[in-house]
Amino acid sequence: MSDTRFSPSVTTPRTPEEDAGGPAQTGARWPLPEEAFWSEAADPHGVAPGELTEPQPAVKVPVKAPAKGAVKDDARPAVTEKRPQPRTTTDDRPQQQPEPKLEAEPPRRKRDPFLDNVKFVLIALVPIGHALVPTLAADSNRALYIFIYTFHMPLFVLISGYLSRNFWNSNAKTNKLVDTFLIPYVIVEVGYAILRVSVGQKWSLTIIDPAWLNWYLLALLFWRLSTPVWKRMKFPVPVAIAIYLFAGFSQISGDFSMDRFFGLVPFFVIGLVMQPEHFEMLNRRWIKILAALTVLGAAAVAIYIAPKAPLDPFYFKASYQDLHLSWYMGLALRAGLLVCSLAMCFAVLALVPRGETWFSDLGTRTLYCYLLHGIPVLIAKEMGWLDFPWLFGPLGALAIASSCFALAIVLCLPETRTLFKWVLEPRLTWLYRRPSRS
Repeated sequence: MSDTRFSPSVTTPRTPEEDAGGPAQTGARWPLPEEAFWSEAADPHGVAPGELTEPQPAVKVPVKAPAKGAVKDDARPAVTEKRPQPRTTTDDRPQQQPEPKLEAEPPRRKRDPFLDNVKFVLIALVPIGHALVPTLAADSNRALYIFIYTFHMPLFVLISGYLSRNFWNSNAKTNKLVDTFLIPYVIVEVGYAILRVSVGQKWSLTIIDPAWLNWYLLALLFWRLSTPVWKRMKFPVPVAIAIYLFAGFSQISGDFSMDRFFGLVPFFVIGLVMQPEHFEMLNRRWIKILAALTVLGAAAVAIYIAPKAPLDPFYFKASYQDLHLSWYMGLALRAGLLVCSLAMCFAVLALVPRGETWFSDLGTRTLYCYLLHGIPVLIAKEMGWLDFPWLFGPLGALAIASSCFALAIVLCLPETRTLFKWVLEPRLTWLYRRPSRS
């Protein structure tokens, strides 16, 4: 029998519900929470996602004692393969060999709720921002819109980069490039084209030019494809910032989300190089106080600039020519917006609760809220439900935010996933080859 200390470890695939650990609980082994979209499992210590080593219980093999008196003529004991003889005591009475004991299975580690909390806070802001668009003529609504767009999508991209570090270490993860990106992308594109026709708009379907909220699927696909390149660079963050700044000189089209790919690439790369201890540094009291002051200051600035600030820079895709800026003003604007967005991203990360909350479980199903919230929001826009005069003001902004927050809760419920999983998370196992065993 081989020594278990030197036998190869047995790897077992883990489900999203079994993942545990996170920035709030750093340790020697730390799998991240997994979800198909913004949270792919990744082990910062080199264990491939989906292939975490788990101790396995020993197989219980029954040991049969030889029958009494069953000896050969020459009085030698009969030898059978893999059947050891029972030991005898001084009174020659046979003693049964003790059976091997089962190894105690270690308790499963509890899933760290921190990133789930962050994801739900961010996904709740997405329908709020989209629903505010018809009411942006009001300064209060416009200020809330600018405040949200300063950080909510950049922080989503940063978390996506952080959770993509070991993406290419697992065949199961690379398969998801099709399962949870390309297939849902086509389905959502066709679905929203049909929805627009049903509410009176013209038929329009261009697969290479993502419509509305679907841009993130393609952008994230190309960010993940570029991950091996960034990981081989010595200085990936300065290179990504340089690409981000110089991309403003070009008129990059929206085909395949290339404009957003270059406009948000620094956030993805920064997340890609972050370590668990960086998140732990944000869990200090003085940093939390500074983060609260940062958020309050950003809100005050948004209120101040709302009446006169253009919205295009906050989409992270417009060129300097489209913004009617000189090259040096364009560079200064992009650099300043990058600094402000990063400050807000880290402030939100510092303020979000790290322990279990009532919305931690909702944060594991953000894909459904992101892809499905456009249906009620688009219907509300076309039906004129967002054009009531009382919505143009602080009370209206509060009503829109509250309604969309409730919508986010509904779309992140497990019942919603059960209803739409066959569409948004198809399991195409028949499409891939099984990995060869060596």
